[in-house]
Amino acid sequence: MTKLEQLIEQLCPDGVEYKPLCDIAEYAKNRIDISQINNENYVGVENLLQNKQGRTLANSIPQSGSVIEFEIGDILIGNIRPYLRKIWLADCNGGTNGDVLTIHIINRNYITSEFLYYVLSSEQFFLYDIQNSKGAKMPRGDKNAVMKYSVPVPPLEIQAEIVRILDNFTELTAELTAELSARKKQYEYYRDELLSFSIDTKAYKIIDVCKSISSGGTPNSKNNDYYGGNIPWLRTQEVDFCEIKETGVFITEEGLKNSSAKWIPANCVIVAMYGATVGKVAYTSIPLTTNQACCNLEIDEKIAFYKYVYYWLSNKYEYIKSLGQGSQTNINAQIVKNLEITIPTLEVQRKIVNVLDNFEAICSDLNIGLPAEIEARQKQYEYYRDLLLTFAETGGKLADRQTDRQTDRQTDRQTDRQAEIALLQYVFGFAPVLLGEISTISRGGNFQKKDFVDKGKPCLHYGQMYTHYGVFADKTLTFVSDDVFEKSKKATTNDIVMAVTSENVDDVCKCTAWLGDEDIAVSGHTAIIRHNQNAKFLSYYFHSKVFYKQKAKLAHGTKVIEVTPSKLNDVVINLPCIEEQNRIVNILDRFDKLCNDISEGIPAEIEARQKQYEYYRDKLLTFM
Repeated sequence: MTKLEQLIEQLCPDGVEYKPLCDIAEYAKNRIDISQINNENYVGVENLLQNKQGRTLANSIPQSGSVIEFEIGDILIGNIRPYLRKIWLADCNGGTNGDVLTIHIINRNYITSEFLYYVLSSEQFFLYDIQNSKGAKMPRGDKNAVMKYSVPVPPLEIQAEIVRILDNFTELTAELTAELSARKKQYEYYRDELLSFSIDTKAYKIIDVCKSISSGGTPNSKNNDYYGGNIPWLRTQEVDFCEIKETGVFITEEGLKNSSAKWIPANCVIVAMYGATVGKVAYTSIPLTTNQACCNLEIDEKIAFYKYVYYWLSNKYEYIKSLGQGSQTNINAQIVKNLEITIPTLEVQRKIVNVLDNFEAICSDLNIGLPAEIEARQKQYEYYRDLLLTFAETGGKLADRQTDRQTDRQTDRQTDRQAEIALLQYVFGFAPVLLGEISTISRGGNFQKKDFVDKGKPCLHYGQMYTHYGVFADKTLTFVSDDVFEKSKKATTNDIVMAVTSENVDDVCKCTAWLGDEDIAVSGHTAIIRHNQNAKFLSYYFHSKVFYKQKAKLAHGTKVIEVTPSKLNDVVINLPCIEEQNRIVNILDRFDKLCNDISEGIPAEIEARQKQYEYYRDKLLTFM
């Protein structure tokens, strides 16, 4: 038996008393002068957040007269459009307006503010409020009906236990929501990174990527014949970085004919031009009409995907908003038409949209990823809340449904460079990286040719790089004694060994990928590159023309040409993913084998294949 069941059995074995709200609370009556309010303690209906999410600070406050006073512990309920489910338990003293129901408990020794708040934030109460609301376009709750709502009033000990249980659920949901917020930031970070292009793109103006650009109109609001039809009609307050699947208002054919409203197809991008939502965007998944404050973009699919344009404009929200004019910072269609947009290839756009759709799903879709977890937790929370607040009028008992479910979730809070590289590789096929980002570079040792022995530990001398070694090796040409080996710098399997001293620029930075099973001693005048990529891919890269251009800039000296190993950290590599590296290596390996296996008797074919090999090598390693 749970503690709550024990309390119920002990304190109210015959059931819990129900009272109409008017018996335990009243609407606040006192008014205060506007001199006593500010942006932090004024709460209008617009400052109450939908779906029981509390409130936000006011952007503006009344400039004259007086407002309704509320106190700590009062419960504020939005009375306009009750279906928005706006409610807040006041944690400060302040003022509000007549569009907010301010419920003040008469005797807090009879019922606590926290318990009553949970009662009134239940789905059962809001359904009651919605059913009793009046008005079509802008429904309002019926204040008299609200006061008739039946409220359970168990003993204070039971109220406290119920509040404790529900607070625990609220805290857990808050943790998950914080995690979701972190994920959204991560999403925004990657979105911004993916949309900052430097290659394979073309600059357009918005007008150049659209089939048509239009705005809508508003039927006469005084004519009831124009509203309540089956034609979806979008207003800018619904444009909020989202998919438009339905609209809050519908108009009739008559309203459409007698206004500037016009149909636009699905898959359009909407930009809000006026009012509080100026600069915000949305995209449509249904044909609909709009008001005149919407700039409607029908995208030319031969140039751009509509969702790519949507994401781009979302990313430019602050900039677009800054272009506003007048006291309300409105923009116009001409401003939207002249906005510049960077367009990559359709294939790259498709990949970007795919990545961002997945992130968007994680952050928004209640059936996928973390939000599904939050939604499940939220439903569980609401289930327990409503169950706990619904007492049998005569002797009902609560079943022990309290469980301690630990959500098995994994949170990737890393927005480090490696994750960024992986995303860029997916979208663009490669990511420009610095060699120092994917490897550690150290100098070789100091043994000399005189240290060579017939038998001993394997070693590699930098001079052999020019005469013996190619792209890779798994056996060494020479050996050193155990003593010399122990004192030497060593390369391990998959390290790149690079000669950084030569007589000319062409030969400096010649290298080989060490693929042998044992460590090898490495001489001086070398760099040892330790990494987590495909070693043969990197070695092929260091033999290409792309790398040659960079090493030529790093090389210094006259008679002896050198490249300082630490300077190699700044070498830029267009790095594909490991799978693509493997594919490229397989292709180049076949060319390499063909070239090396051909006999001296056919030098012309060798020369032709070598040129073909070099051509494909450079082409595969050049991702521009």
